[in-house]
Amino acid sequence: MPFPTRLRTWQIGGQTLTLGERTRIMGIVNITPDSFSDGGQWFDSSRAIDHALQLAADGAEILDLGGESTRPGAEPVLLSDELRRVMPVVEALASQVGVPLSIDTMKAEVAREALSAGASIINDISGLRFDPEMVSVCCESRAGVVCMHMQGTPQTMQQAPTYTDVVREICDFFSHREHELVQQGLSSEQLVWDPGVGFGKTAAHNVAILSAVDKFRELGRPVLIGHSRKRFLQRVIGRAVDERQYGTLGVSLGVAAQGADIIRVHDVAAHRDALVAFQAVTDSTWRDI
Repeated sequence: MPFPTRLRTWQIGGQTLTLGERTRIMGIVNITPDSFSDGGQWFDSSRAIDHALQLAADGAEILDLGGESTRPGAEPVLLSDELRRVMPVVEALASQVGVPLSIDTMKAEVAREALSAGASIINDISGLRFDPEMVSVCCESRAGVVCMHMQGTPQTMQQAPTYTDVVREICDFFSHREHELVQQGLSSEQLVWDPGVGFGKTAAHNVAILSAVDKFRELGRPVLIGHSRKRFLQRVIGRAVDERQYGTLGVSLGVAAQGADIIRVHDVAAHRDALVAFQAVTDSTWRDI
């Protein structure tokens, strides 16, 4: 089926990205010792930089850099530790890659420092709710903002997630959050919605979310889906975390078919090839090859 094209612009600092013509890839760079999937693998700054460069070479169109694990039950990281982890990587990559850099953080000071060093996107799993200074940083910088839905906190979110209608409640959250943020000075053009797969949701909630991408896009802003290797896939395909690459790829094509604007994934090269092939068989402009 054809990609449901609805072009939207996303303001990210001094640039404007046009989204909607195809699904774009955000590559994950976890600069942490304890992330659920690759914790510790890229904790060393030089290894994280090399990994990010490889992801860009593999086809990542955005690099998402994070220094604090937000897996279920993860403990908060000190501001000084998070800055020490992420800033050498942001500073190095800003002069070496041509793709936008996203800083995955809930802390306004980390966001501010990363933006000053060359990042242009803030990816905040709290939806700009946990740090009272975060909205000001976003307004002043005109950075792109990935605003995520989460029920609870990383410490509590998977204890007993409950919804009457998970899709409707997330849509309501986004609508209300946009109104609040615009009132505080943010532009709607800065916003991308992330329904928060795995953040205060059961496996059934996650599948419902992933089946309703177009409902989130109907709210008028681009949609990012972050499902890579997550725990719900164990229920779906019965695989351990290091065996979920193919399940992740299947979900990626499923959400691409619904018009997901951005997918946030670990395995960039495989996703780049799969999405190019997907578009070749769903886009009429390719039919003469």
